[in-house]
Amino acid sequence: MFILKKIISAILMPLPFLLLVGAIGLCVLWFTRQKKLASILVSVSLIGIFLCSFQPLTTSLLRPLEQENPAFVSTTKPISYVMVLGSGQVIDKTFPITSELSPTAITRLVEGIRIFRMYPDAKLILSGFGGIASHGISHARLMAHLAIALGVNKRDILLFESTKDTKEEAFQAADVVKDKNMILVTSASQMSRALYYFHQAGLQPIAAPTNFRASNKMRNFIPNATSLTQMEIVEHERLGQLWQRITSKLLDPKTEHLQAEKVKPETL
Repeated sequence: MFILKKIISAILMPLPFLLLVGAIGLCVLWFTRQKKLASILVSVSLIGIFLCSFQPLTTSLLRPLEQENPAFVSTTKPISYVMVLGSGQVIDKTFPITSELSPTAITRLVEGIRIFRMYPDAKLILSGFGGIASHGISHARLMAHLAIALGVNKRDILLFESTKDTKEEAFQAADVVKDKNMILVTSASQMSRALYYFHQAGLQPIAAPTNFRASNKMRNFIPNATSLTQMEIVEHERLGQLWQRITSKLLDPKTEHLQAEKVKPETL
């Protein structure tokens, strides 16, 4: 199910989907006499790609998602855990570790470490499994290696190495955090969706969004790849929210929590 979900979501991203529409249009043009249909499909593809890489549009769609939760400053509550949700990685021994982790993962981790150092009694939770091509190292462990290189004591790090998505991260965190206070670090665009799962798991984490990408101070009217990335983030979150609504109606959160796999967090 996890792999199927990833494949479907990848196909539905703006660029692959619009290129597929354009390719179908070309096939219709080359192999049939439906020239009108072909022109419509190719036009949809080209106009769609233009709109999805047009910064005023993409920023106006992404910024509301990112502004749903304010950036973390501080809290007077005693904090026991700071949890950083995982993102992408690539394993290549010719790269330094800062190039093996995705820019998103590094941004989340740096923010997590910044907040972690504000609370000396806290533990740093890093999550994320390795994926198909992990070469035996999980995403959580790779982040831990960088955290240690940046001065975090390995005894203060807990690893969730088996969690494949945000829901699994939330339910495993519930077994560890219990009734203690936790700060949750993830991308600003993902924070509301992540909080939904953590609330479902019975936790009330303090939000610490990071990796903001949509600034209302920038206006670029020439289509560009950065804006296309913004649109991909918007589409990814909308699909994720749709999946949340579907699964929340089909599954009982309480029953699901009881049936969730109990996995003890790893230490370094």
